[in-house]
Amino acid sequence: MGNLVVKNAKQLVTCAGTAPKRGLDLGSVQVIEDGAIIVQGGIVDMVGTTEAIEEKLAHGHWYEDPEEFTTIDASGQVVVPGFVDPHTHACFTGSRHHEVEMRLAGKKYLEILAAGGGILGTVAKVRDCEEGALAEETYNRLMLMLSLGTTTVEIKSGYGLDTETELKMLRAIANASAMAREQVTVVPTFMGAHAVPPEFKADRPGYVDRICREMLPRIAESELATFCDVFCEEQVFPADDARRILATASQLGLGIKIHADEIGECGALGVGLELKAASVDHLLVTGEDGIRHLADSDTCGVLLPGTAFCLREGHFAPGRRMIDAGCAVALATDCNPGSCYTESMPLMMAMACFGMGLTPAEALNAATLNAAYSIGVADRTGSLEEGKAGDLVLLDCPDYRHLVYHFGINQVGMVVKKGELVYVRN
Repeated sequence: MGNLVVKNAKQLVTCAGTAPKRGLDLGSVQVIEDGAIIVQGGIVDMVGTTEAIEEKLAHGHWYEDPEEFTTIDASGQVVVPGFVDPHTHACFTGSRHHEVEMRLAGKKYLEILAAGGGILGTVAKVRDCEEGALAEETYNRLMLMLSLGTTTVEIKSGYGLDTETELKMLRAIANASAMAREQVTVVPTFMGAHAVPPEFKADRPGYVDRICREMLPRIAESELATFCDVFCEEQVFPADDARRILATASQLGLGIKIHADEIGECGALGVGLELKAASVDHLLVTGEDGIRHLADSDTCGVLLPGTAFCLREGHFAPGRRMIDAGCAVALATDCNPGSCYTESMPLMMAMACFGMGLTPAEALNAATLNAAYSIGVADRTGSLEEGKAGDLVLLDCPDYRHLVYHFGINQVGMVVKKGELVYVRN
């Protein structure tokens, strides 16, 4: 954990506020012109103008030895909180590039899955992959995410679909996190209910029973997962199955997340709200009743615009209507080998603005503070304010809105994690 001073920023954007931000508050990011920040012991000590920070430095007894602090001159740069990616499947091996042509030819997601492709194609590769190699691939993706400004990421299992391979995945996620040496904070999620494995193709209830009676107790005992997630769709795991799995997970001490309303409204959103899920994710086809119920809850809706884009759905989640209704919303990449292979949170921000009607300020809050809230870490990260981790990104652009305006390129110049400079673009 480092000691750092960043000053002379053209803009320092704090995203400070009470999580989760909703409604009009979601559009407030608090921009400080000629901004500066002090991080001490990895924790933000002060945020303000460069003049105010320099005044404190000149009179602060704790700053008697300037050699203990790294100073970065951010002249001409924009400083924002480190991005938080709250929904990924970034632990995998193998490629599914051939599915692009299948989708372009009109094949739907569930058709590809039913034919043994999709998730099940990756399952076969992950089952055959050695744990060390899986950890190495996951670590490489973490480093790419870091170079794009992500400092906190959720990663799911779900390409094992049997007890030992799911545990192997979670160990690989933990090992990848250790290899990253705290450059990226990883929040692990167990998702054994990602698909019905081939050996249970004719016996979905038997697999649900296996998850609840065998897999979940082992996962909870291992302490390798923070959350449990379920892909709830009528043709995958219907609402009653999801309710049983998630209720069991909750009883075992795991947090709750659910893939809801991605393909059809089958009651998944209701299950998530009933069980007080931390987040309900996708929400691509959520209707007005669902939006109203979500707005009345403490659950965060995690929107995945890249997935809608890659699956060629012809529409995005109703993000604008959700925000106007008072829902708490966040953004994520859904990084996975089939339906959305990207590690870029800035790209998701641009898609959210142009595809769902968010403003750049709303998108930034949704990719930082609200994203942190959706995985239970908003008390520690997601904004630049006193007492939180010194996780920040220095952007080579004149205004934070360039994250959306100048899309498709990497504007990240430096990344700081807990006060330590962990990435500098060559």
